[in-house]
Amino acid sequence: MSLPQKSSPSAAPGGGQSYREIADRMKQVQEEQKLVVKRMKEIPYKVAILSSKGGVGKSFVTANLAMALATMGKVVGVLDADFHGPSMPMMLGLRSVRGLLAREDGSIVPAVNVYGVRLVSVGLMLPSDDAPVIWRGALKTNAIRQLLAYTDWEGTQYLLIDLPPGTGDEQLTIAQTIPGLTGFLLVTIPSEVSKIVVKKAAAFAEKLNVPLLGIIENMSYFKCPDGSVQYIFGKGAAEEIAKEYNIPFLGQIPLDPHIREANDNGEPFFLEYPDSEATKSFLDIAKKFIDVVEKGNRAQAQNS
Repeated sequence: MSLPQKSSPSAAPGGGQSYREIADRMKQVQEEQKLVVKRMKEIPYKVAILSSKGGVGKSFVTANLAMALATMGKVVGVLDADFHGPSMPMMLGLRSVRGLLAREDGSIVPAVNVYGVRLVSVGLMLPSDDAPVIWRGALKTNAIRQLLAYTDWEGTQYLLIDLPPGTGDEQLTIAQTIPGLTGFLLVTIPSEVSKIVVKKAAAFAEKLNVPLLGIIENMSYFKCPDGSVQYIFGKGAAEEIAKEYNIPFLGQIPLDPHIREANDNGEPFFLEYPDSEATKSFLDIAKKFIDVVEKGNRAQAQNS
């Protein structure tokens, strides 16, 4: 029986990466995290949009909140962390953009829409709208860290991070990678099913000790041509969550057929229908959101 041989520094356990390759990769990760810390320090407010429930219009809310903030003079960036369903390019009117500009130093320059909202999204890097992103958790974690490390947000005041449904890899990575994350903003619709799932998101934020900045209710009601109001998905879910978790209820977005039309056409709803009730709701929500984030006036936002 032969004795085990001493491993060389370049040996690859099980035919995998060598120890030197692993060490080099760890060093690269550390360097990227240092870059993340440096870049995030330059952005005063970093807010992740969370719901846990799919189908609540979270990306629509993120995009239109970003544009509402931009109309109020805020410099806004959006990081689309929903790699498997990146819809931000369509929501912000950047569907025709293919690719992102990279400088010689390796930094990424975001795409910019008509309101000046800066966007970084995997959707801008895909060859076509129907090209799938087939990534496991580790790849998604690496992608988030690298986008945060190498994107030059250039004076951005608000960074909104659009998250996919759930409380898994992407949500944990954002919470644990961004130093000084301002908080999570919850989005729900009024249904009982959505309420139950979104409460999981609220509990997730509490477990991670990340502040909950408030909740927005999308698809709250439909105003009929005769002026009557129909609560198609139910009523009161967001207010109930706000009370239970003692967070501001920032407002309601009504159902509007024009929202679907604008999204399908890749046109910013906020731009196409500036006088709609939904657009006015976003402007009101943005004012309350600024009050909560910049002034810490949670009680005032709750009562207004």
